[in-house]
Amino acid sequence: MKKTVTRLADGRELIYYDTRDGTPRTAADPRPLAPVASRSEIRLDELTGDHVAVASHRQTRTHLPPADACPLCPARPGHESEIPGDGYEVAVFENRFPALSGGAGRCEVVCFTDDHTASFADLTEERARLVLDAWTDRTADLSALPGVEQVYCFENRGREIGVTLPHAHGQVYALPYTTPRTALTLRRLDEHRRATGRNLFDDVVARERADGARMVLETDDWAAFVPYAARWPYEVHLHPLRRVPDLTALDAAARTALPQVYLELLRRFDRIFGPAEPPTPYIAAWHQAPVADARREEFGLHLELFTVRRASGKLKFLAGTESGMGAFMNDVRPEDAARRIREVAEA
Repeated sequence: MKKTVTRLADGRELIYYDTRDGTPRTAADPRPLAPVASRSEIRLDELTGDHVAVASHRQTRTHLPPADACPLCPARPGHESEIPGDGYEVAVFENRFPALSGGAGRCEVVCFTDDHTASFADLTEERARLVLDAWTDRTADLSALPGVEQVYCFENRGREIGVTLPHAHGQVYALPYTTPRTALTLRRLDEHRRATGRNLFDDVVARERADGARMVLETDDWAAFVPYAARWPYEVHLHPLRRVPDLTALDAAARTALPQVYLELLRRFDRIFGPAEPPTPYIAAWHQAPVADARREEFGLHLELFTVRRASGKLKFLAGTESGMGAFMNDVRPEDAARRIREVAEA
């Protein structure tokens, strides 16, 4: 992998990732941009202990521009872009409208391809591996920043999810706190270790592999299954069989196998509802251990992939119990969801 670090006109960092040496990445950003004047504020909810980022400047962020004005496409005559070169493989830049900023974290945009019409599932295994390398590199670099407690790599796909730029991309958040979901998982890890002497992630993965009813696919290095208490109609968790705390710790075998496994899951998601249905909206979220928590080695890196579509032409909207109380109620039995995802393997 070749990594080229440069700057945009307003001082934000832009990083190119290429599969091979020899591709020059020297194009300058000609835009007359003023320095980004955004400052997020992190507030603590005293009743729950959760952190909330207040970022009112994001109200003016770019929203569903036409294809010929996409800021993630390469620059060309008459079209200025966040990526000034005339093409790229994978590009990462600091978000112009960050939810975290001003010494309270960092937000980056990860562009998977310069093809405006492609999705992640359209990528080759080589390109998917390059995205994995970029995620890994960003995890390492951002984890080393002062004040960063957790690094979160994710992709939102589809208007139904709330995506404001349709060009295939994801994001990386360097958070100045441990997320509520991770904090709760760490407490459960502690409880399970005290009660059984074992690791909770190891036991969950072993149980799902032994049961088989919710398994979706398995290789020598990865296991994917619908969780026993899935919150979403179609939800898959992907775990390396050798538990590690984050992407930087994956061994060579797991890293080599991941692109094929991940692409297969994304392609199956697009086939769940049949060929007449639009591409499946989804969130793909990499759960990584906090940077310096004493329980870091107990945590298990894993991907959680889910869609808000519950049936053809129907979305799952969060009901009052879910939005108001965090008490989820699933419309699809997890065993049935797993069966459907297995069925579409050879579509």
